Amino acid sequence: MEETTADPRKKFTQGYTFKALLLVGFTLLLLIPLRMIGGLVGERGQTARTAEAGIMEAWGSELIVSGPVIVVPGVREERRTVFVLGAQQDAQGEEIVRIPFSLAVMPRNLDMDARFETEIRRRGIFSVPLFSGVLSLSGGFDPALALSSLASGEELFFDQAQLVINLSSQQGIRRIDRAFWDGGSGGRELFFAPLAAAESDIGDRWKPGTRSPTGGIFAALPDFSASESSFDIAISIQGGRFARVLPVGQQTRVAMSSDWPSPSFQGAFLPGKSEIGEAGFEAEWDISYLSRRIPLFWSAEGQGAGREYGEFLFGTDFFRAIDVYSLNRRATMYAMLFLVIPFLALFLLELHTKKRIHPVQYLFSGIANVIFYLLLLSLSEQMRFQFAYLIAALAVATLLTLYSRSLLPSWGKALYVAMAVSLSYILLYAVLNAESFALLIGSVYAFALVALVMFLTRKVDWYGGETAKVSDLHEESGNGG
Repeated sequence: MEETTADPRKKFTQGYTFKALLLVGFTLLLLIPLRMIGGLVGERGQTARTAEAGIMEAWGSELIVSGPVIVVPGVREERRTVFVLGAQQDAQGEEIVRIPFSLAVMPRNLDMDARFETEIRRRGIFSVPLFSGVLSLSGGFDPALALSSLASGEELFFDQAQLVINLSSQQGIRRIDRAFWDGGSGGRELFFAPLAAAESDIGDRWKPGTRSPTGGIFAALPDFSASESSFDIAISIQGGRFARVLPVGQQTRVAMSSDWPSPSFQGAFLPGKSEIGEAGFEAEWDISYLSRRIPLFWSAEGQGAGREYGEFLFGTDFFRAIDVYSLNRRATMYAMLFLVIPFLALFLLELHTKKRIHPVQYLFSGIANVIFYLLLLSLSEQMRFQFAYLIAALAVATLLTLYSRSLLPSWGKALYVAMAVSLSYILLYAVLNAESFALLIGSVYAFALVALVMFLTRKVDWYGGETAKVSDLHEESGNGG
């Protein structure tokens, strides 16, 4: 009786070529739950931002300050030609039109001193850094140049002049500690009121920047004249996340200090001097009007005629050194590079030991690697990211090591899997913490991984599924006969 020829399809499905293609399919399949985890990271991040926004809304929002600025209302007379329709013939004449406008005058010098104490407020597992302290403003005005720019027919109402300080949120104002005009503590005391568009159109004419809503406080200056004036104001204020300043003075000096140990200086200008330590930070800015395009004065008319200079804002972010959702998002982005590690380790050991490993067992090892990212997200919400990463990595590496021991003939072979998986988690952690070199580390890792696989499988007979002597992980194979 003739021997039955082996089914070629069965031979192919039992070969290493089919298994390699199957592992590629598994890798692509596992990208689906990875994408779902990435979506979960985004959802949790949005939940955290919503919780933070709720805390901020009740506390006083981010702090953006511009001013003080003197705003003087006035009128401009213009002669305009008018046409009158008559019964016999049309007539042409002139009329005088009075157009309201406001003159905004910047300080000659502005000294701002902001000293804040910080705290962390929580809502559930989510938290946001908040600050409170005193914002001191002092300096002087010299309106002579602005007044000399008035054209004929323009008249100012000095008795309606106002001193305006724009703020991104009035809710953060606790109280006015002091407010004196012309002469320091011996001068006239100012009374500030909330600045609202319904009560005054100054808010539409002078805006602190594109990132902040119109708002703030103002004080009447009924005795304002063309002479030089000074101011000394201190405001107890609170806010969160960041503090920004618009350099409106001809010479603006800002000193900012806090007990927050990890500030991030942002905006159009970096501090000229800064000291950062465990006890907090101190920073100073010294900015001339020559270094930005904010004029020393201007006139504006009509609603919405204000000017936006948000691009020149600068200040400090109360930066949290570790943003867990950002790190989790980056971890899932690089997951593709590390998802193949358990597959490759088991596949190479299968080639070396000639012990067959079922595709379902490969799939379980891949699923365990995917669960690492879910563990990392859930644990990092409850503890410091470093500890969460260590626990998740140890848990998954231990699981894969014990599982591979049941698939391979010895503990020595299972330890290869442990080494490969542990190395991948170490490299992933390096990628997450080396933002500037993440691409370099990832590309070098990918190249080294491909080169290693090419070297270790160089003698595999991919056509027949049989191997010539495949090299061990540490030494070359001998010559085959």
